[in-house]
Amino acid sequence: MKNLFRVKICGVTTPADARLVAEAGADAIGFNFVPGSVRCLDVTAARAAAAVVPAGVVKVGVFAGADPAEIRRVATEVGLDAIQLHGHLDGAAGPVDPPATAAALSGLKLIRAVRLESDGLAAARRWLATAEAAGARIDMVIVDASVPRTAAGGALGGTGARVDWAALAAESPLGIPLAVAGGLDAGNVAEAIRITRASGVDTASGVESAPGRKDPAKVQAFVTAARQALAAL
Repeated sequence: MKNLFRVKICGVTTPADARLVAEAGADAIGFNFVPGSVRCLDVTAARAAAAVVPAGVVKVGVFAGADPAEIRRVATEVGLDAIQLHGHLDGAAGPVDPPATAAALSGLKLIRAVRLESDGLAAARRWLATAEAAGARIDMVIVDASVPRTAAGGALGGTGARVDWAALAAESPLGIPLAVAGGLDAGNVAEAIRITRASGVDTASGVESAPGRKDPAKVQAFVTAARQALAAL
């Protein structure tokens, strides 16, 4: 299965930042639609930012706990290429994206964000198996930093917390292209790739001057370091 992306910059909020991220060499840009996130966009703002993204750069919409019909509406209006489900795998608190949501999004490219828990990726494996049995196709998995099982939408990502890279490296393959996220920046992304051997990386806060505002020098340094490390795998 081919990667949807190798280097993704998430939490882009303006056309200027979308343009600089693409020009820096990222091959995916994430637009956040999670209520409560400091990087959350409405459809109008997201459409304006997405409009400047050149062909060949994947436009990813990040959702958590949203209704599948609403996700489809936003995807159409903004012109998204892929959907990232970033809610909890299960539970009664916080935004949850059950396997049924993935099944209801049949026909769209899907990315699933998961967490490395005390039992590794066991919960992620169960979710993926259930989604597959329901007819959903997950094109890529992003392993993000662990959060409390009751975390609200605004605390699900972009916090700067890291994944345990060594523990992730010890996990058996999921059989799906895997990216690593969580606290990555230009100074540590190469080590994260070397240890985890992930085929993609994703960052938001690690390339910002302020929440939702990308720093050109940090973006360029991150993309360059990530691409060099990925090429060395």
